[in-house]
Amino acid sequence: MRDTDLYRHLLGIESPWTVTDVKLVIAEQRVDVWAGHADGVRWPCPDCGKELALYDHSEERSWRHLDSCQFTTHLHARPPRVKCPEHGVRQVKLPWAEARARFTALFERFAIDVLLETDVTGATRILGISWDEAWHLMERAVERGLASKRRRVVRRIGVDEKAAAKGQKYLTLVCDVDRGTVEYIADDRKQESLDGYFTGLTAKQRKGIESIAMDMWDPYVRSARAHVPAADIVFDKFHIMQHMTDAVNTVRKQEHRALLADGDETLKGSRRLWLYGSENVPKKHRAQFNELKASTLKTARAWAIKEHLRLLWSYSTRGWAERCWKHWYAWATRSRLKPVRATAAMIKRHLPNVLTYYAHRITNAVAEGLNSKIQTIKQMACGFRNREHFKTAIFFHCGGLKLYPAVSTATHGEP
Repeated sequence: MRDTDLYRHLLGIESPWTVTDVKLVIAEQRVDVWAGHADGVRWPCPDCGKELALYDHSEERSWRHLDSCQFTTHLHARPPRVKCPEHGVRQVKLPWAEARARFTALFERFAIDVLLETDVTGATRILGISWDEAWHLMERAVERGLASKRRRVVRRIGVDEKAAAKGQKYLTLVCDVDRGTVEYIADDRKQESLDGYFTGLTAKQRKGIESIAMDMWDPYVRSARAHVPAADIVFDKFHIMQHMTDAVNTVRKQEHRALLADGDETLKGSRRLWLYGSENVPKKHRAQFNELKASTLKTARAWAIKEHLRLLWSYSTRGWAERCWKHWYAWATRSRLKPVRATAAMIKRHLPNVLTYYAHRITNAVAEGLNSKIQTIKQMACGFRNREHFKTAIFFHCGGLKLYPAVSTATHGEP
């Protein structure tokens, strides 16, 4: 088999295109392949599809292809152009690459698979391309995915924030609770940040939102009530428990300072233990923690109140949950622990939207899971100085987008 026939098969080039020349440079471990086309071919306008005679050719371009025989492979061609009466002079679609691409579609598909499994720097080593080229591939994939994303109704959404950088810089994230995908990203965590998501929806999409899981963050609440007043807001149990855990930690710090003043180091080194749920205390610390929580420490009492609050989301009906709440609230307010009482008062103010959990049974667990994945992406990249790059990486890994190029081979007419 001649080299031209071999590379026509390797590159998947079909009539009217053919391989006209192959140049192998062993010293550089590189193969250059030139493609041409038959005479008399009529080409469709890329905008309207009308078949037209050849007008001229663009300058020769090259595309990086998958390596062949461990040699980097580059495809060269002069793209045909047509002159459409309606759209003017246009370059025709090429069967091996998308418009303005620097890589063949097969290379892009492989590169996307690599980028999904590693960070950009690691991908550059595997693919043999520069950091800018790898990032450009990721940006193209996200742009392609967002452009092809079908408008649909998302019934249940989760709203959360993610720290983008040091200095109280945040991103607002909206996720599809049922699909586990990031649907929207905006700068900051202001009302306007979430407003942008709702205003970008159609009336049908807004009407279809049934419930929204979020933290008790007033700007988000105001936005949701302004744009989707019929949707139920469900204050997320994980955020509520975080507030309660913070209250326990405040009690611990206050008590620890008081005990140290008297030379008592009972609470020394126990900070992390009080952050655990009862079932998650590490085995090596259980004996020590059992002794601490059985003591008369204020911190032990605050921790017990926190653990009892977890039962609020364990019932099968709202009625039983309300009974649990009344019992817990009475205990918390009589505890004489100021941080615990303040947290209990805060939860009571928002109680109607806490108990809407029993109508929809949603939490921000999906958003928290995505946050964990996003944090891993951030750590692999050693942080993102460019916030837009951070958004691109989030959509690439968590957006549930169709990232691969879909290049049709039916891009020409008959001679």
